[in-house]
Amino acid sequence: MSKPNGGTNGSTTSASVQPVNTFGPLAATNLTLSPQFSPERIRELTAALEVPLDPRVIEWRVANTTKSGKPRGQVIPYADQRAYTDRLNSLFSPAGWTRKYVVHTSTNFERSKDQKTVAKVFVTCELMIFGVGLHSATGEEWADDENAVTSAEAQAFKRACSCFGLGRYLYYFSGEWLDIDERKRPKTVPALPAWATPDGWRQGLRPQQRVDSPIGDPLAGDKPGIDRGTAAPSSLILQIEALAEPLGRRMYRGLLKRIARVWNPRDIQDEGVQQQVLAHMQAAERGFRRLDATLDSAGPEALTQILRSLKLQSIDRVDNLQTLREIVLALEAAGQGEVVKQ
Repeated sequence: MSKPNGGTNGSTTSASVQPVNTFGPLAATNLTLSPQFSPERIRELTAALEVPLDPRVIEWRVANTTKSGKPRGQVIPYADQRAYTDRLNSLFSPAGWTRKYVVHTSTNFERSKDQKTVAKVFVTCELMIFGVGLHSATGEEWADDENAVTSAEAQAFKRACSCFGLGRYLYYFSGEWLDIDERKRPKTVPALPAWATPDGWRQGLRPQQRVDSPIGDPLAGDKPGIDRGTAAPSSLILQIEALAEPLGRRMYRGLLKRIARVWNPRDIQDEGVQQQVLAHMQAAERGFRRLDATLDSAGPEALTQILRSLKLQSIDRVDNLQTLREIVLALEAAGQGEVVKQ
């Protein structure tokens, strides 16, 4: 399923290391990458993609809430996918990029949180910027959500954009705790830090600290976040952090814990370990891309069966390369079987 490129009126410590499981090349796409921009021009365009979006298009959602006491919520910034298309259109024109969606629905299975039998919707987005490159990513949502396809589609598209750097800066936010109303909406809108604005970013400002606490609210008596310091991150660390969204929380943190024994990449002081972590994460990214490429031929039912055999409810629950490799190989075998039948 393809969509036109839309637009809006808005603006824009050392540790033992396991061998890396490598993944082969992805299936070839029928889209061409030529004419190819020069390396210098690609660096310029990538830098332009990384610039934060206009603050006027930033919205805030409540990710977590306190369970007792005064109603408070942890708010995180996000942007509608139309702001992403605006940036792509302004840099490359509507004819300079394209995207392709593939939608699948899994068979019904029991959801752990409420024991309800329901299917899942998977949407894979393949984003091509002519002359620059191609990235794909997958989004998912429970089928009983009336906006399941829309939500999964937006998630997949924005994940693919983040691989090019677009919107990646939003992943530096761990959430700010604010008072919320009876409808769980923040009563006040947080002010964006200077580095999260186009002007501040172009002046060289960058996020220099990160709080790694997904739920704790100090004012509610919960465990506070941890100050990670203000040292500027190295290029390796930035490359590792850029893979947080493409890999998903489970795989990202699973690799950090297994290889470096940390939860935050900025706690890794040994450059050799940083390189090992990056290599493992890049292998995992290739694995997920290979899985996405195979899903079309094998189908979501095959993936659901494979996950069930491994006692996994979702691909998002995978936190190590070995399991990912098993899933990819099993799915490819299922896909080849389908081709033979046809």
